[in-house]
Parts: sequence; structure tokens; C-alpha cells
Amino acid sequence: MAAKRSAKVQEAEIESKDQRWHCRNRVTLVFGSNDIEDLDTYVYTKDSLEFKTVKFHQAKSKAVEEILDNCIDEFYRGHVSRVDVTLSKDGKTVTVRDNGIGFPLNKVPVVYTEFRTGSKFKDEEVDSKGYLHRTLGQNGLGAAATCLTSDLFKATVRHHNSQKEQTFEFIDGALKTKKTKPKPFKGEAGVKIELVLAKEVYKNNVIDEELLCKRIIDLAYNNPGLTFTFNGEKYCYKKGLFELAQRIDPSSAQLLGDESITYKGTNKKGKAYKGKIDLIVALNIDLRSEEREKFISFVNSTPTYDGGFHHDKVKRLFINTLKEKLERVAKKEKISLVDNDVLAGVNFTIGVIMPNPRFESQTKRKLVRDAHLEKVIESFMEKHMKKFIRQNQEYLDLIIDRAKSRVRFSALKDAHKQGKKQKKQRVEKLLDANERRDRSQCTLFICEGDSAIGGLRSARDKLIQGGIALKGKPMNVSQASIKDVLENQEFSDIMSSIGLVIGQPAEIESLRYTKIVFLSDSDVDGGHINTLLTNFFFTFWPELFKMGVIQFAKAPLFEVITNKGTIYCETPADLERTKKKKDITIKEIQRNKGLGEMSPEAFKYVLSRGDYTKITTEHLIESKKMLEVCFGRDTQLRKDLLIDENYSDHKKVAKGRSQREKELEERAAAKLANLQSMKGALDGRGAVKKTAKKVTKKKVAKKKATRGRK
Repeated sequence: MAAKRSAKVQEAEIESKDQRWHCRNRVTLVFGSNDIEDLDTYVYTKDSLEFKTVKFHQAKSKAVEEILDNCIDEFYRGHVSRVDVTLSKDGKTVTVRDNGIGFPLNKVPVVYTEFRTGSKFKDEEVDSKGYLHRTLGQNGLGAAATCLTSDLFKATVRHHNSQKEQTFEFIDGALKTKKTKPKPFKGEAGVKIELVLAKEVYKNNVIDEELLCKRIIDLAYNNPGLTFTFNGEKYCYKKGLFELAQRIDPSSAQLLGDESITYKGTNKKGKAYKGKIDLIVALNIDLRSEEREKFISFVNSTPTYDGGFHHDKVKRLFINTLKEKLERVAKKEKISLVDNDVLAGVNFTIGVIMPNPRFESQTKRKLVRDAHLEKVIESFMEKHMKKFIRQNQEYLDLIIDRAKSRVRFSALKDAHKQGKKQKKQRVEKLLDANERRDRSQCTLFICEGDSAIGGLRSARDKLIQGGIALKGKPMNVSQASIKDVLENQEFSDIMSSIGLVIGQPAEIESLRYTKIVFLSDSDVDGGHINTLLTNFFFTFWPELFKMGVIQFAKAPLFEVITNKGTIYCETPADLERTKKKKDITIKEIQRNKGLGEMSPEAFKYVLSRGDYTKITTEHLIESKKMLEVCFGRDTQLRKDLLIDENYSDHKKVAKGRSQREKELEERAAAKLANLQSMKGALDGRGAVKKTAKKVTKKKVAKKKATRGRK
């Protein structure tokens, strides 16, 4: 459709603004957000650092950092060894001074007031050794933008080559300029900048002292050997970013690698050049933490808060390498690994120094892809991850455990749904207690075999005592999936009888039985059944042990019938003590091989106790580990446990036996000699018998011959 308009319309007004106006009114284009934001970062404490969310003013911070970055660029060129920074008490005046070579005095006004002015535009320029220069400043904007958005910007330049100094004072965003006459100087060359940010531009021109100090310490860690002072406090580090990782936690810090890698190329004119990339990666791995991964990263000393290519590449190669290494184990355990299994609790500290880094914006918070850096990171990670894997077996085991826990949690959610259905099902094998109003009085006996239930049926208090029988030994849940446990009929019946659901914590008020008593034979198999049941309940409801719900009863091994009634003995030691009693006469001793052989009176004796041996634990984590040792898939852990338990006793016995062993050896030698002599004697007697037999045969033959002749 054709646009409808009148014969004459009002046109847009075309304006032209100078750099000062544009910079002061569109400061976000140069320095980023001009509002206070929440930034997830870290701050330095006295001997450590703390990760936290801070109030961060991006534009203000960047305006000061641009001056510091110029000092770092001169350090890369080999001209600066010290940078001194001070912040006034009111937090408004910042002074930055370096001991570099300065620059020509006639260039000072254009450097600090004109955009697109600087010495770092030639990306393919090389130093005396043929290497590309490595810098932070590339656009000729930063220092000028700081000056144009300052109420006061005072630059004192001491030029090394001319041996002269001059001071320029730019006031109100360089609307006014004052300068001194050039004059000779004594001492070190360099550049000194004193600035007060414009309140009109930044709303609040007070500099955050904590964050400025953080930035200076960051620079000191990134540039080993470069000395910084901030308000008189000195910062200088020798090991670079690895020291930063150690500051996070010295016990968990490890250096993945620290290398300088050279690559070659040709410029547009076909001239060869070399580039050098320094890459350092340090790790802190907290094996107890489930928090998501953290990154502290820098490119040419500037913090890359928003990450970028170096973040993504290092992280992806770290994850993929570990996944490939654990692929076979994951298949064996029937689990799949996800990124968070690898990354939880890991803190990456990454430092990159490279030629011509490219960022998404002037704020330099996010690095974009670089082909040379990509190859360097790939070769770096391939080389250093092999050693990391060899030295971190515990961490690899933890990754597998996390994957198992995740799979287990997923299974628990399904189990929760299925358990609710099972809870409502009627259990045919259950010999239920009749109490309906107050189930807190009820006790469930889990018995070994159907024959035990027969004895329980006649001896129990029907109102408050119930029972359920096991067929053989229950399942070892440590080596079974939750699906297998749910499909196990015996465990399903036990859960339904008590009112337990896998994946749902046990609450004493909702249980149908508040005492769960294991009642098994007094033999090794009975003890094994008790431990397997303990493992089952502790795996899914450890809180039952804190509540004292889980108990076990000892069945009497002997029934001793005396003139004063029947005495029940649980162990052979109890029986021996009973035999020694002088006030009773023993008529008969009955030994019970199992619950099925117990008399009704013995059953009543067991069930009438009311309180049994409670299975409790003070340390849930240690108890869980011990059950994993006893029932887990790793048989070597059980072997080690048995060796450790018996080792000290074995040593004591060995020392006591040394003399006795000699006596036994002597007796054994004497017996052997005696046996050999006996063997010789027996062999001799055998030879005599053989000779006698031969003589007798000859006599018989002669008699027969004589009779024949007659």
C-alpha cells in the first residue's frame, strides 16, 4: 500500500556530536553497563579467597582498568617491572604509575583525548626475535575514553629517549587542558596517571577499594615477576596462577600444565612470523562438593567473566577425555556419564597470553574463537590429561559413584511410585498383629523359614506381635539394582507389611510396626541373614537405626531342664556356667539346631522379653562405607579388612610362638626319625617273612617228591 502523507512533513533533525559527548552519553558502548549489577566472582581475604556475589559497576571498573592494562602491555614488551597504585581515602582519586619508557611528549594530548590513537594497531608486527607482540589494547579507545569521562585526568610522562618529562591536566572530560613545560628529570622514566571519574557520567564516582585491590592482585598472579603495590601493600608472585589455585585450597590444588607453545605463520605480504601462546591450567577438585564447576580465567591478564572460547574448549576436552577413559567401567556398571558427574566440585583456573586476542566487545569479558589457540589447547590437553588420569584414581572412582547415585536417584523416583502401590497390597505370608488403634505398640519378627513361623504363631501375643518368614537368605541389595529389589517378593512383602516405600523417608508415626526384630538361627547362616537384612534397611532407610527400630533377638541354643525349671542358654559359654551351678540338678539338656526345633516354652521365653538388642550407629557415613566394604562388588576391600583386623593379633601370637615352634620342630624331627626306624624294622620283618615262606615251600615240595617215589 502507498504511504499517505501530507504535502509537507517534519523531517528528522540530523546532528553531529563530538567524541567527548558521545563517550560521556554512550559510555556503555565503550565500558559496558553503567548500572550496578550482581557479579558472581571472588574476593581476596587475608590468606585465601572467597567466592561470592558482589555489587559490580562494569563501566567504572573498566575505566580504571584501561590505565592498568597499558602498564601490562609495556610489561609484555619488557619495559615495566613495577606498577604502583594508590586510592585516596574518599575513594575518588586513583593514581597509577609504572617505571616504563613513556612515549613522545608531543603525542600525550592525542593519546588521551582522541579515539583510534595508539601503538598497537599492527597485528602482524613482530619483536626483535620475530615473535608477534602480545597486548591487551588493540582499538586505541580505552585510555582516551577514561580521560573523556573524568572530571580530572592528570598525566605525567617521563620519556626515556628524550630524558624529559611533562604534565598534562585534562579537566571536565578534556574541555580544559593545562600543561607544564617539558623539563629534564632524574630517576626512572615511566607514566603516572591521576584521575577522578566524572560524577555526571558514572552517577557515583567512588571506586570500590576491595574490587580494585582484587584486580591488582589478579594482575600480579597473571604476571610472575611483575611487582605491584596498592596503598603501600606489595604483591608479587613467582608461580603465577598456580599460586592462585593454591590460595583457593592448598590441599586440593594441582597444576594440570604450564606451557609456552610456538606456532608459525605468514602475513599478508607472505613474510613469515612466529607466535607464542602461554597457557596454564590449574585445578582444585573438592571430592566432597556437589556444587557446579567454577572458572577463574584470564586472557592477556584481563578477567573473562563471561568465559568464551578458552573456557568451552578446555572444559569440553577435560570432560571428553575422562568419559572416554571411564567408558568401559560405565558399560560394566550399566550407567551413563553426564557432564555434571565430571565437573561437580571442580574449579578451573585458566590463564592465556597470546597475540591479537579478539573479544566480543571493548569490555573484553568474552573471548571469541581463535584457530591458533584451538590447536594449542588441543595439544596441551592431550599431553597433560594422561598424567592427570594416572594421579587421580580417587577422582575417577568418584565420577562413577556420582553416576551410580544419579541413576539410583532416578530409580528411587520410579520406586516411590511403585512402592505406593505395593503398600496397599495384602501380604499373604504376613502373620499380622491385631491391634488397630495404636500400632506404635506392635513388633514384627522377621523369621528364618516357615517352621519358625509355626512356633511364633502359638507363642506370640496376637494383639501386638506379628511375623513374616524368609525363604533362605535375602538378596544382597548392594549388588542389585532398585528394580531387582522391588521385584524381589520377600522384600516387597516386608515393605508392605511395615509400611515402607523405597525413596520415601521412614516416619515413625506412619509405620505399621515400630519394632522390627530379626529372629534367626544361632549359627553362621543366621548371622549372615541378620547382616543382609541390616544392609537392606540401612541402604534405604538409615533413619530407622537412629530411631532404634531395627533390633535382633537371640534364640536359645540350649534348653536345660532342671529340678527348678527350664534354663535357656544362648551360647556354649552360658551352658558351661549353668552346669557349674550347685543349687540346681540338671535332668536333661536339649540342643536346638534351629528355630524349628525350639519348644513352645522356648518361643514364649524369646517373645516375652519385649526389648531386644538394638542395632544403632553414631556415624552414618562411616557405617555406609563399612557396609559397602562388606557387601559391595569389590572383593579386595573385604580381603584388606580381614587382613587389617587380624594383623596385630597375628603379630602378637607370632612373637609368643617363636620358642614353642622350636620345641615343636624338635619333636617333629624326633617323630620323623622314629617313624623311619619303624619303617626299616617293618621292612626287615617283611624280608624275614618272605625268606621263611620260600623255605617252607621247598620242604613241602621235598615231601611230595618222596611220597611219589614211595
